[in-house]
Amino acid sequence: MVFVNGMFCKDPKLATPEDFFVSGLLTPRSTSNPMGSTVTPFAVMQIPGLNTLGISLVRIDFAPYGLVPPHFHPRATEILVVLEGTLDVGFVTSDPDHRLFTKTLCPGDVFVFPQGLIHFQFNEGKTDAVAISALSSQNPGVITVADTVFGSNPKISTDVLTKAFQLDKKVVDYLQAKFSGVITK
Repeated sequence: MVFVNGMFCKDPKLATPEDFFVSGLLTPRSTSNPMGSTVTPFAVMQIPGLNTLGISLVRIDFAPYGLVPPHFHPRATEILVVLEGTLDVGFVTSDPDHRLFTKTLCPGDVFVFPQGLIHFQFNEGKTDAVAISALSSQNPGVITVADTVFGSNPKISTDVLTKAFQLDKKVVDYLQAKFSGVITK
């Protein structure tokens, strides 16, 4: 058995058209969640034929004021095209300058998020929005900043987070409880 990028390589003689097909890219998804957005992947887990090809897609549905929170892809550059609505998008460069590159996008507009940089998408409008992103990896990964930092298991030391973010211990405790899903009073 051979694995590439963590995925099993199917014997090419056993491949079928279904390994290279998925439907539903145009199907709207529910955005009734705290972020008001849903990201639907079309990657190697959904399309096995993508294995070793270095590409994938996602559909992103946004409710009014929906957000894909700050995150990054450790293994992919992302290129996003807006199909419906208006999105505010941006990314922040790494050390030393942490420069913000941001733009308001309308249908047909395209924006690129370089690999490994923290970025976001926000629906600034009062109507739903839809975007499609292509990623330069069959398995791009996603690391959501707040979830990762404040929702880690086990928790990162409060001392570390209070110093790193220059926050009061009570704020760090609240954020850790919120992102771990356990709010205490």
